[in-house]
Amino acid sequence: MVARTRRDPWAVAALKRSAYFRKLPIAELEWLARRCRPRTLKRGEHAFEAGDACTGLLVIAEGAVEMRQVSPRGREQVLHAEGVGAALGEAPLFDGQGYIASAVAVAPTRLMLVPRAAVLDLCRRRPDVSLAMLETMARRVRRFAALAEDLAFRQVIERLARHIEADAARAGRSSLPGAVVDLGLTQDQLASRLGTVRELVSRAFRQLERSGAVKRTRSRVVIRDPERLAEIARGGALA
Repeated sequence: MVARTRRDPWAVAALKRSAYFRKLPIAELEWLARRCRPRTLKRGEHAFEAGDACTGLLVIAEGAVEMRQVSPRGREQVLHAEGVGAALGEAPLFDGQGYIASAVAVAPTRLMLVPRAAVLDLCRRRPDVSLAMLETMARRVRRFAALAEDLAFRQVIERLARHIEADAARAGRSSLPGAVVDLGLTQDQLASRLGTVRELVSRAFRQLERSGAVKRTRSRVVIRDPERLAEIARGGALA
């Protein structure tokens, strides 16, 4: 990899979007930027595949990426989705093994590859960077534990109800009847998020509509009865 020899304002700006690096002095950011390599991905293109060797930390400067596991039969499970400012590849960066999942761009995306040696050197010198990475990895461990719990113990309709509730909360939608949530996903994409298949997502939507909890039009969902939706999300029996 060839180090940059000139100051690159775009690279510095991209690094400043990351919670790991935004508090670094400008001289440190420029030092790091000179060692980075940009990457551009089209929608659907892979940044890396599960098992690939980790060469560094990927910072998302523009766009969005999903981390996915794929079964031998081709069924996908989305582990988490990340946007601008997030980073990918912390775990293999530290343990020296391959990536644990595949990273797929879900929009036109620009990445900054920060070489492994540069990140580890920075972590040794800057405990605040190390602690920020540990905090991110701890949150992901909790997210993976919650995902494992959902897949092992919750029916598809419960997972779907919880997903709708979470999307409504993130969008700041009111919990009153009539709140509209735009899921922004196809049923195949939603199935990958919920760890199931399209047919079971369609069935779960029909059950939610029959229960009176929601009304659906394509990817838009109207929450008709928030209390009923919350009851189903907690595992309550359908009427």
